[in-house]
Amino acid sequence: MDVVLWGLARNPALPSRLLDRLIEVADGPGADDLARRGDLGVARAVRLVERCPETAVVLVRAGLLAADVVDPRARPLAALALLAAGTGAEWAPGFAADPVVEHRVRLAECPGLPGEVVDRLAADPDPRVVAELALWTTSAEVVDRLARHPHAEVRAAVALNEAASPAVLAGLLGGEGFPSAKECLVCAREEIPFRHESGCQRVGCDLPAGASCDGSHESTVVTTRWRVVGNPATPAEAVIGFVDDPWLPVREQLASRPDLPPSTYRRLAADPIPGVRRALAENPAIDEDLIRALVLDDGHDVRRGLAHNPRVPLDVLAVLTDAARIGPVLLPRVAAATAAEVGELAASPNPELRMLLAQRRDLPPAVRDVLAADPDAKVAASIAAHPGLSEASLRAVVDRHGIRVHAAVAANPDAPAALLEELALHRPPIRKALHAIARHPNATATALLPCLADPKAKPLAAAHPALPAPTITALLAADPATAMAAAGNSSLPLAAMASLVP
Repeated sequence: MDVVLWGLARNPALPSRLLDRLIEVADGPGADDLARRGDLGVARAVRLVERCPETAVVLVRAGLLAADVVDPRARPLAALALLAAGTGAEWAPGFAADPVVEHRVRLAECPGLPGEVVDRLAADPDPRVVAELALWTTSAEVVDRLARHPHAEVRAAVALNEAASPAVLAGLLGGEGFPSAKECLVCAREEIPFRHESGCQRVGCDLPAGASCDGSHESTVVTTRWRVVGNPATPAEAVIGFVDDPWLPVREQLASRPDLPPSTYRRLAADPIPGVRRALAENPAIDEDLIRALVLDDGHDVRRGLAHNPRVPLDVLAVLTDAARIGPVLLPRVAAATAAEVGELAASPNPELRMLLAQRRDLPPAVRDVLAADPDAKVAASIAAHPGLSEASLRAVVDRHGIRVHAAVAANPDAPAALLEELALHRPPIRKALHAIARHPNATATALLPCLADPKAKPLAAAHPALPAPTITALLAADPATAMAAAGNSSLPLAAMASLVP
């Protein structure tokens, strides 16, 4: 299928006869789009999976394929998708002995497998199968057994599983009571010492960038440590000793944990790497004293991370607006502000705080209208997309602040068609406003046609049902992104749809 057919596969107005013809030529992403259609039905789903087995998972999740219409020998991917959904358990033993490794890997992801199947997968000769079981099993007994598997990759998978016991996770960190791993993905394939470079051009090589082994499986061991430190089932006392770990991602992971003693957080606040301090600054578990200390950190990313901490006091946030470029985003602390705090923020002399408050889309009408009349353009642009603003208010915002607020006003869900037309016809064109107009359900053909002159807005406008039918048809010959969007447009004439399908 070419990109135009991919777009047509998404078209909600596609008639049944053309849908049947598309199924006969389906492949690639277009097949996935067909599988997600709400009007497919069971009979078409069966035909689609026969042509494109990779659509099985989507079709099973949509409830269009059931065990009674799937032959596991003929349609193994569909059968495995059903197993993953909790049905077809009688097929599990057969797949556990399947010579296709990928099928056994998929089986290992499935819940509720019989004990004998789990045991067979745990003893599988391919470590990829065992690692998948170690990642997904919910049995503490099984995951703890696999933590002592001789392959380091299996142990790395155990490190992610929250069903692992605290004692086993602590053991993976320290090694106490664990025999040394005998193999990893690297030394199983390469002569050691070996380090896999990020620019590797070898055909068929799927080793991760930076994977290395000198006999100690070091890259897998470090990955395991990082995963264990981030696993919430790992006891805090087992990880605090890694506050000075030489590998940066381990310290960043540690700084994000919510269960460490204050003394550990204070040590992490002195880390020389800003990334660690930023992870700490975002952590809602740190106390107010440490929050106030981190305000003095000269790392811009650290201060910005602190602004995203849901427990940052509002007076500290006011300081951060001057010290860090936060931008018009809805911060967790602002989103959780009480009614009284909302009033304080709306009346703040600091326009940055008013701008941050204006990002909320659940403000009381009185507060919303006050912010819409704000003399600062940052505040007005931040509030302009708030639903409920009247046409008069939106026009007043545009009159007061001009092109600085065009894009925000165009993004308002209540912006009327006439105003969108005026914004679209502004000269010179405001590109971000065109992008918003091209998506807007109230946009008319008059507003959409200028959007076709902008490369980013063009595909968005091509998908809009208010675009004239002749224009949509002409866009089928445009660049691939635009042509695909036009083919998916519900206003595309039926004759044009029919001409696209072989």
